[in-house]
Amino acid sequence: MKYVLMLGFALAALCGAATFAEARPPTVTNSPGYEARLKESRSALGGSQTVTAPATSPVVTPKRTKKKHTN
Repeated sequence: MKYVLMLGFALAALCGAATFAEARPPTVTNSPGYEARLKESRSALGGSQTVTAPATSPVVTPKRTKKKHTN
């Protein structure tokens, strides 16, 4: 019984300690080189004069329904 109790406390302590760890993948952290290239590419795109026309959606005709005949 004492062994099971100690194992339970150890497991609880291990799980509690794991919640304090804040590991982040490398894609989340900021990279100064990437930020500089991104800023440069955005400023290059901002000066371009390309204009795209909005896409026109096709005209949808209403679906024909059967007429209900009363007797």
